[in-house]
Amino acid sequence: MKDEMIWSYLIHLSTHMWSDESYNDRNPLWYGSKFKHTNDVDINTWDTMMKFLAERQYNVVIIDLGDAVKYESHPEIAAPDAWDKDFLKKKLDEIRALGMEPIPKLNFSCGHHTWLKMYNRMVSSPTYYQVCADLIKEVCELFGYPRLFHIGFDEEVERKQQDVEKVVVRGPKLWWHDLFYICKECEKWGARPWMWSDYFWEPENEQIFLKNMSKSILQSNWFYDAFQDWPDNHPKRYGFRIKTYEIFNEMGYDQVPTCSTWQKTHNSVHTVAFCKDHISADTLKGFMTAPWVFTYADELYRLQDDAHRLYVGRKKYYPETLK
Repeated sequence: MKDEMIWSYLIHLSTHMWSDESYNDRNPLWYGSKFKHTNDVDINTWDTMMKFLAERQYNVVIIDLGDAVKYESHPEIAAPDAWDKDFLKKKLDEIRALGMEPIPKLNFSCGHHTWLKMYNRMVSSPTYYQVCADLIKEVCELFGYPRLFHIGFDEEVERKQQDVEKVVVRGPKLWWHDLFYICKECEKWGARPWMWSDYFWEPENEQIFLKNMSKSILQSNWFYDAFQDWPDNHPKRYGFRIKTYEIFNEMGYDQVPTCSTWQKTHNSVHTVAFCKDHISADTLKGFMTAPWVFTYADELYRLQDDAHRLYVGRKKYYPETLK
């Protein structure tokens, strides 16, 4: 499986990433985004999705763990209905039995770290570093020392935190220090760090990214809208987000482009088509799809639709990878 092209799906175990306890819905169209003390992950939906993914020949499942595990090193961060480690191990074995590889994800972005509870107010302190190291070690042990570890690190910008109780955005020197600290802790246990790439989108970050970013870190640039000729003055710089795939290719970064049905239904197929044409086969390590809905029973259709859309793109542009 190590040398296979990655066909991966992001699934949420934790639901506490974006919202303070006192925070209203992040988006009224995003069902379930309001902070709830319980996760309400539906196990039947989880099991159904794993079988669905296996049927469509996914080979990697990225599990957003957050506070949904009863960690032995830091039980104080666990949600009330967090899965105990034995139950999670059972679910990981079931994923492997279906022919897929489970990969852990803990998001260490200051924009997505509600799951860290009291420690998200201690960013870059000695206590924070120790907690992060403890959790990475424990998760690596729990997953049987995975070859990859997704560390998040996305959307740490002020405009993404306008409605939260505290705004935390590390300055460049500290951001890079903390990124490399987290990566080193993953590598210590044999896992290659894997991150979101949107730090590069900010104009002030372009050159420092290309200068500092290690090629040992697997990159997931993401774009969820329509692929078209976006004007340079588009407020969200959509054209540059797409061009990022090409820039990373020129720089030799290993990539797992990420698609989603979050904004556009056909984004998945278009992402596969674009990246196949614009990224070298040597550095295009695979694809990820991220539905950005929680693992609830009444979201099953959306979860499945997102998974199916990447499968359609694979079948059209990479049929040789299917049995």
